[in-house]
Amino acid sequence: MPSNALFDPMFSTPAMTDAVGAEAWLRAMLRFEAALATAEGDNGLIPAEMATRVSDFCAQVKLDPARIGDAARAAANPGGPFVQALKEAAPDGIAGYIHRGATSQDVLDTAMVLVSRDALGVLGRNLDRLAAASAELAQKHRSTLILGRTLLQPAVPITFGLKAAGWLSATVDSRKALSRWLREDAALQFGGAAGTLASLGIDGFAVATALGEELELRVPATPWHTSRGRVLRLAAALVESAGVAGKVALDIVLLAQAEVAEVTEGGAPGAGRSSTMPQKRNPSAAVSVIAAARRASALLSLFSGSLLQEHERAAGAWQAEWPTLCDLFLLTDVAVSGMAGLLENLEVNDRRMEANLKAQGGLSMAEAVVAGLTRATNAGHARTIVEAAIARAAATGCSFREAILGDSEAVEAVGASALVASLEPANYLGSTNEFIDRALASWRERI
Repeated sequence: MPSNALFDPMFSTPAMTDAVGAEAWLRAMLRFEAALATAEGDNGLIPAEMATRVSDFCAQVKLDPARIGDAARAAANPGGPFVQALKEAAPDGIAGYIHRGATSQDVLDTAMVLVSRDALGVLGRNLDRLAAASAELAQKHRSTLILGRTLLQPAVPITFGLKAAGWLSATVDSRKALSRWLREDAALQFGGAAGTLASLGIDGFAVATALGEELELRVPATPWHTSRGRVLRLAAALVESAGVAGKVALDIVLLAQAEVAEVTEGGAPGAGRSSTMPQKRNPSAAVSVIAAARRASALLSLFSGSLLQEHERAAGAWQAEWPTLCDLFLLTDVAVSGMAGLLENLEVNDRRMEANLKAQGGLSMAEAVVAGLTRATNAGHARTIVEAAIARAAATGCSFREAILGDSEAVEAVGASALVASLEPANYLGSTNEFIDRALASWRERI
């Protein structure tokens, strides 16, 4: 993603920029080379003294990322230029012990895993913030009635706490997906020129095992030079996290519409101000989250397309992954951290939620009335009675509540008090509290 001073602040965070930036990649590549020398020294492939010298050198050397990046144009990847720059900077006598048995893809893919592991630490903290903010809303508003909406139309009553519990569950699930990737897919890449480690003779797998231990990475059954499923799974987990944040943001945008006005973004004075209309207060934080989530989603196709790679080294697909993965980390962290900050400062208008529910004139309780009448008659006839009441309300301008309470057949079937009770939203919440409790328990177990 080319640098652009106009747009970068909107689609990046300082912490994630550091985590996936050029310096972070160089540090990870240097860690690979230091660990490789140590592993080879431990297995007698290079002198122990040289292994120590290479490791110490990699820990303190400073390389120029711009110079390596410029050279990468000709090499089609920065791995070769990195190794060359490292050897050129090495003290006398140790250059020949650097990068033995490895290929450029080994250092770059392993660096990608190491960078991703660190970047997931940054993202994980923001997912935890988002989950905590959702949990607080779920608990605080477990009994706050709000109109449920399906296909953007009024449905049955729910609570705002249940809506927040849904956000919480989705956030916890996305956090689990990232943890699963760290546990199962964060693996060493080490196969040499074509995945055989032939240049290390019979000691190749022993070196790979020691290298994995040094870097605290699992060693896969075979090198994954052109088997990119683990990269796709990481990208999919990131897109899931961004999408969860984007879904919450979309809910906020819809609830914040002036005609609805059930929530309002908090934050700094002047946030969301229109450039032309002084009366407007735009949900600008939510809009930014949605924009980042949509951009993140669009990147996933590159990783699914990269599953198709040629023989033992890809011609373009592998090379497209590194910058795109960095972009994806940035966009996901923007979405998640932005959504966490929004929920932490969200202003909830429970009076407006109640008013919007009452404005339905009881229509949101039509299903509840059908359920009550069904116990006294049958489902088909119960629906006929309720639909007739809805039609009368529409024709006469009265509320559904008035129409059904004025229906002698309905009153006779269940009794006036039972019919009135079936029109109360608080009486038709089903397993809402259980669902909220389960979401909170899952979150508490996670933390």
